Amino acid sequence: MRDFIDNQYQNLFLYVPFLMAFGAAVYFALPTEPDFMFMPIVTIIMAGCMLIKRIPVILRAVFIFVFGFCWACTYTHAINTPKISRDMHNVQTIGTVENIDFADDKTRLYLSIPADDINAGVGNAVVRMSWRDADNNISIGDKVSVSGGLFMPSSAYVPETFDYARWAYFNNLTAIGYVKDIKVIQKTEQNNINTLRNFLHVRANSFLGDSLILGYKNAVPKDDGKIWTATGIGHVWSISGFHMTLVGGWLFAFFMLIFRSVPYITRRIPAKIPALCCAWFGLGFYLILSGLDVATIRAFLMTTLVFMAFIFGRNAISLRNIALAFCLIFLINPHFVMQAGFQLSFSAVFGLVWLYSVVKPKMPKNKFLKIIYACVLTSVVATVFTAPFVATHFGAIPIYSIIGNLVLLPIFSFAIMPLVLIGVVTSLFGVHAPIDIAHMIYNWTRNMAIVISEMPFSNISVPHISNVALMCFIVAFMALVFIKPIKVKVNYILFGILVSIGVITVYMTPKPIFYASHDNELVAFVDDDGRLEFNKSRASNHYFAFDTWKARNNEPTDTPNKRRKHNQGVYHYKNIVYIQKFVPLMNNINKLCNDDDVRYIVSYFKIDAPKCEHKLLRGGFVIYPDNSVKFIQNNRWWN
Repeated sequence: MRDFIDNQYQNLFLYVPFLMAFGAAVYFALPTEPDFMFMPIVTIIMAGCMLIKRIPVILRAVFIFVFGFCWACTYTHAINTPKISRDMHNVQTIGTVENIDFADDKTRLYLSIPADDINAGVGNAVVRMSWRDADNNISIGDKVSVSGGLFMPSSAYVPETFDYARWAYFNNLTAIGYVKDIKVIQKTEQNNINTLRNFLHVRANSFLGDSLILGYKNAVPKDDGKIWTATGIGHVWSISGFHMTLVGGWLFAFFMLIFRSVPYITRRIPAKIPALCCAWFGLGFYLILSGLDVATIRAFLMTTLVFMAFIFGRNAISLRNIALAFCLIFLINPHFVMQAGFQLSFSAVFGLVWLYSVVKPKMPKNKFLKIIYACVLTSVVATVFTAPFVATHFGAIPIYSIIGNLVLLPIFSFAIMPLVLIGVVTSLFGVHAPIDIAHMIYNWTRNMAIVISEMPFSNISVPHISNVALMCFIVAFMALVFIKPIKVKVNYILFGILVSIGVITVYMTPKPIFYASHDNELVAFVDDDGRLEFNKSRASNHYFAFDTWKARNNEPTDTPNKRRKHNQGVYHYKNIVYIQKFVPLMNNINKLCNDDDVRYIVSYFKIDAPKCEHKLLRGGFVIYPDNSVKFIQNNRWWN
């Protein structure tokens, strides 16, 4: 046992980013906001204690965990994104266009406006407004007059699901809304990277260029996006390691060819050093041009570490480098650990580096078979390591992702991506042939993807992954990758045990039978067939509630919203009563309060009934089959 423990000291650093991330995750999952007064001081103290050399490992781990918790809290209060307190219609304001996001069906304008104009405090607020009748006359930097509506980013509709209000807060977004009318007051004369992105978008006029080069996430048609997700290669539309590897390789090869032809340089230093430096600057420009997404930042940091390792003659691909990149991104923004892109990127990279640097599988001697074998192993490991996060965020696992990665991904790598990159450049000179060819290949590849996505069981829906279950899966993979066995494969044994506990937890977690929005305007009931029934078939201010509740109930989200019938304005469901209108409420409240068969009363209107207080439920919550109630946090700093 002593030898086994001593053998683990080499990998202790690998646990550091996860301990910090666990601390931050605990902070983000709290039902209420902790006291902030001493958080900055505690953060500094914990950071100092982490650096003390002669300190027990367990105590150091505690310091790292507490540092992650305190840093997440401190960062949350420090950014202090302006927030609106209510939805606003017929808003008239003047602002500056900070960014433009192009989607297949609409354009999203990011406007910087005085926060005081929308009662959001002081300073400037950034709002995102959808515009369906967009034209190319508006550019980034223009001063515009806008009329429309603004809405508060909605909190989670079910506990432990996506919280859009939190995401918006950490992405400096105050409100979302729509444009009714817009006029340009003053055209911009400034030139920056966003201006360049907009200019390239107009000249290239291609959703492939928007997605693969410029980093616009919503440019791909929605129907196509579902196809690529079902085939397991939806990640190509989020600029990350795949794109950085391709662009970095091309740039390195290009500059290597140039510097090797200059004897003055090659006599003094290896040509790869200036080639790597130039390729790094090129990737830095690509990072900024693509919009600085978290997955792109992670890939750039990893590429930087790899380039530095090559330059200084160190091991380029190692788990320590990934852990270091993890720490750097966490310090930049601790909320990144809660986002799907971050989790998917790092889980895949940890798995692949572990496979090739620790496991070191034996490869066939035949070069062709070696390539096939490596591609299959890469796809399998990446699929396995990302499966818990895919299931958590998307509620389904693409079964044929291995086929998609083996058949479709090479087409993007060696045909579509280089043609689009060349086409974006040539479009500046009026030459669109490369992009046109890329679109032809894309359509052909899309037809192949449709065949794969329509195969039986292409997408398997999975139950809701709770925080406890997800933690079991994460710790399982940590045990598999970080623990160094001596004789008995302890890491594999722990992995199997923890995964089994996680799976059991998933299937033992009950599904709610009743859902309520935060304002109690929209509710849903689970009928006898296990399907959801709603009190209304649509609600513009709770647009995402329908899909969120359906996904939590493991039913398709693209089905019509079935309405439940009421009895004279009163909805009776098991021992729960819901009333939406005032007159039915006043006519029935006394009777319901005295009815022992009614356990809970939910009303759109606030009820003042002290003797009935134990039955009244307000706010967002869900009710489980055992009559337990779980409320949705709505009183955090970002709400």
